[in-house]
Amino acid sequence: MSEDGGTPHPPRIDCVLVCGGVWHDMDFARLELLKLLAEDERVRTRVFEDYENVAAIAAADILITYTCDVTPSLKAQEALRDWLASGGRWYALHGTNSVLRLLTDGPNQGLWDAPRWAPLMMDLLGSQFISHPPIAPYLVTVADPAHPLVAGVEPFETSDELYHLETHGELQVLLETVCNEPGAGFAEAAEAPGSHPVFYIKQHGEGAVLYLTLGHCRGHYDLQPLLDWWPTVDRCAWDLPVFYDLLRRGIGWVKQRARA
Repeated sequence: MSEDGGTPHPPRIDCVLVCGGVWHDMDFARLELLKLLAEDERVRTRVFEDYENVAAIAAADILITYTCDVTPSLKAQEALRDWLASGGRWYALHGTNSVLRLLTDGPNQGLWDAPRWAPLMMDLLGSQFISHPPIAPYLVTVADPAHPLVAGVEPFETSDELYHLETHGELQVLLETVCNEPGAGFAEAAEAPGSHPVFYIKQHGEGAVLYLTLGHCRGHYDLQPLLDWWPTVDRCAWDLPVFYDLLRRGIGWVKQRARA
């Protein structure tokens, strides 16, 4: 029975969504993720542009992030570490693992760098973004077809940012791809060719991070102040039903966490 003596009801699920940063259509991504979360009436979501509300994160049942170049303070990184250790589940999307700085001098002047300024954050996530080649079609294959998160998913082609990653720790890779060309415009682009995870789990005791690198999106105004007007509206994997399937599966996975 419920406390009011009525019919038993499922417990509320408190979610924190962090969606913010640069060079992406955050309004589009935020709205799409909120619509997916709203498919389950148990989920009540608080939305932030960064990680600094550590009290909200500590109180959350689940965490979902879609950011680009949003680096938590050390205090926030430690809060994320402790939250994962307590059994938290975190669904991290696209550029969550990015730290970007434009080099203004030296041999790599004019290129984007991926400084290792947040080692705890990248260890928690299991990877750090290093570079990507120009957006173009590439094949995503299934690395672990028996895992429920990708069971029944067939290999698919997407036009998206193919992330060249520096990985950290043991990852359970679910989807992967092969990069055939160097990154473009990045200081460490030469090492991009090779196999890279696209969808993976990194365990942290009772907690875990689920990471999906797909999901670039950009509107006309999202490169300001570098560029006043971007000529196209880019939706990339967001145009694919399989991407929404992976988003729903991932949201279902984070909701399975058991709070002590």
